Amino acid sequence: MQRTLRNIAVALVAGSLALAAAAQDEPKKSSKKASSAAASSAAGGKVVVNGVTIPQSRIDAMNRELTTQGQPDTPERHQAVREELVNREVLAQAATKRGLDKNPDIQAQMAMAQQAVLVRALFEDEVKKNPITDADLQKQYEQFKSQMGTNEYKVRHILVDKEDEAKAIIAELNKGGDFAKIAKEKSKDPGSKDNGGDLDWGPSARYVKPFADAIQSMQKGQTTTAPVKTDFGYHVIRLDDVRPLKVPEFSELKEQFRQRAQQQQIQKLVMDLRQKAKVEER
Repeated sequence: MQRTLRNIAVALVAGSLALAAAAQDEPKKSSKKASSAAASSAAGGKVVVNGVTIPQSRIDAMNRELTTQGQPDTPERHQAVREELVNREVLAQAATKRGLDKNPDIQAQMAMAQQAVLVRALFEDEVKKNPITDADLQKQYEQFKSQMGTNEYKVRHILVDKEDEAKAIIAELNKGGDFAKIAKEKSKDPGSKDNGGDLDWGPSARYVKPFADAIQSMQKGQTTTAPVKTDFGYHVIRLDDVRPLKVPEFSELKEQFRQRAQQQQIQKLVMDLRQKAKVEER
């Protein structure tokens, strides 16, 4: 979840490093002031651009984002970060000099960027103050495991719109018709028809309830004797094989469950705040 919440900042940082690398490759194109600032930063001093000091907190924030992204903490990286912040300060000053900061559209974008940072900070604070415990995750895992069942099934199906079509296909199969060939010709499921209706291996929980109930009651090699109706249409199902289901261990899925739990936590926060908010249209 932490990584998800940092997506915007990570994207900015990636662009920053590319620009910084380009600046380092072409030092002769850098201004004299920028070079002086870089030399100062290398010595650990303050970075001042046209009289404006770049706050250390800004440098630290960008370095933290890079560390979170997995980039090694090296002197070269710190130098690249400072070079990029010098570039940004130079450009921002130029934009202000042109009066772009007074443009209503740009002011709106700046306000939205500030909102995005605040929203991200709120989400991170919510997750930090209400951590998901391992016991919570274990409980979710056990529930997930029970829903998966004990077997997984290798299934084929033919999906059509009308019950009469499905009955006719069953009759054709009973006369020796080739399931795969009929699926290619008549099934309306684009994901499986070209594979002869093959849905590959999967637990019954993968399917909607009527379909899942049908395959759990079938024997290996059996085809449904009557169409199975779902919201998608009418299915003719063949069970090719059955084998015991091996659910991944808790340790393998733990972080996935944590991310999902944190997403649900954030969704609840948004819903609760929205319900309490007074929203008017004037």
